[in-house]
Amino acid sequence: MRNLGLVLAVALFCGWSTFALAAEGATVAGPIGGTDMRSAQLPPPGLYGGMVFFYAAARGFVDGSSHTVPALSGLELARKRAAPFLLYVPDVQVFGGSVAVIGIIPAGTECGRLFEATPQRCIDGIGDPYVEVAWSRFFGTVQPSKFAGALPIAEGLAVALGFGAVIPIGKYDAADATTQGLSIGNNIWDFAPIVAFTYTTKPILAEGTEFSAKFYWNNYLTNPATQYSTGSILNLDFAISERIGRFQIGPAGFYTVQVADDKQFGVPIAPDGRRTKVLMLGGVLGYDMPEYGAAMKLKVLATAITENTVNSVGVSFAWIKKLQ
Repeated sequence: MRNLGLVLAVALFCGWSTFALAAEGATVAGPIGGTDMRSAQLPPPGLYGGMVFFYAAARGFVDGSSHTVPALSGLELARKRAAPFLLYVPDVQVFGGSVAVIGIIPAGTECGRLFEATPQRCIDGIGDPYVEVAWSRFFGTVQPSKFAGALPIAEGLAVALGFGAVIPIGKYDAADATTQGLSIGNNIWDFAPIVAFTYTTKPILAEGTEFSAKFYWNNYLTNPATQYSTGSILNLDFAISERIGRFQIGPAGFYTVQVADDKQFGVPIAPDGRRTKVLMLGGVLGYDMPEYGAAMKLKVLATAITENTVNSVGVSFAWIKKLQ
């Protein structure tokens, strides 16, 4: 990918974090906001930095049959996060591809209540950092854009492998998490192998249609404060987008399914292990600014399918720039 000029993989920095209340570990691996466009691509060697701003709101809780739980019908939560990040791509090649190290630290506020009769409450603080190592290789050709000042188009397939970890050092209080549903940090390690691909066609509608997806396999350790163990979760971030000069736009989504039961003190949680399933759909818009070595992205998603968690809607904005 060295010959792509300044192809900024801005999608790396907008990972989607759901309100996965069925699992006490309320996050999945990935940068806050969700990976989608160019998810298997890495930029040229250098140091990159930026910021992600994220807001999500949730209301009501549904059970494993997607029915509203009456006792939690008054549940309301709002989550605000700002997350600075760094990406380092060394000037080396490994098996014909590039490697990278990514780190992001979220911080912000969370407000809400579990029951209609209880008052709203807010907490704030620094969340759990996320780190990822990645390897990416591109198979294809690079074509110039027909729009002046736009980045070239990488036609063909990019594949990526990686490993991510959520480090549980953020602010956490067991009472807030279990009785109020509020949690900045989660007090749970999450280790996730990662596979991603990005395929861009030759011009069909505009300058090329991109199909991109990133898959995470989340494996959680037990929360030492509550002895609650979250079952393994698979999550997929995806997008189908069109390249149009400096713009990239299209539908995007997030899908997660829990494949093992939640347990506490080694006993599965009744009645169904609180296995979570979520499908969120929406759209994403990216804009490249090659003259500044920068790019930005806006993404909006809303719940389409929910089991053992909440209905939610979220929006994120990401900005990235080459620092050196």
